Amino acid sequence: MELSSRKRNLVLSILFFLPVAFIVVMMLSKDNYNPLDVVNESVSELPVNKDKIQLKGHLTVLSFWGENPMEHSIAALNLKELVYDKNKGFKTFQVVVMLPYSAKNEAEELLKEIKSYEDLRFWHLLYADESEIKRVFSTLRSESKLDRSLANNSAYIIDRDMNQRGRLDDRTEKEIENGEPVYGLYDYDCIEVAELKNKMAAEDMRVLFKEYRDKRKGNFAESDKRRQKGIKQSNE
Repeated sequence: MELSSRKRNLVLSILFFLPVAFIVVMMLSKDNYNPLDVVNESVSELPVNKDKIQLKGHLTVLSFWGENPMEHSIAALNLKELVYDKNKGFKTFQVVVMLPYSAKNEAEELLKEIKSYEDLRFWHLLYADESEIKRVFSTLRSESKLDRSLANNSAYIIDRDMNQRGRLDDRTEKEIENGEPVYGLYDYDCIEVAELKNKMAAEDMRVLFKEYRDKRKGNFAESDKRRQKGIKQSNE
């Protein structure tokens, strides 16, 4: 009888403390998440423009549509629906698309097509000379190049300090277990819905916004040191 009572008490204790332990683990995991990696420092500022659009002080998703923006309509729509619509309410967030002056009419038409009565106040079309577009792009770390029309289907995350964000190690858990070589994720393919939705929107942008919220609360003192160490190792 005494043994049975002990077993019952043990079971009740486990049932009581298990949920508590789970909550504690969840709280610790939230507070100790990894910041989004700095994959490249000192991205070049945008050219001076009448609308005063700039990278400094903003969380920017930067893209390049080139001379024929209509050819990138799928990428534009994916970027709008999967990234812009989910983040437009966050302070200082913006999407900036760089294009040559010759693409203005076509770019404005494309913007009308993807707008669908949505608020696009934080989506900017920035027209510039070919040399200025190439200057900004040359300071980005990218797996894809600009084509002859000054375009690609990629999007780049730039933080408020004009550092490019991404992943220094984009391997899956299985690839890590198998000892696969390290590879990064520096630009996000806007044609690949899974990459844009699951990696950029659902994870990386969310982590970056949380990082800035924690910074405002003073809970992120060590983040800069960790990021600096990570980028230094990736460049060695």
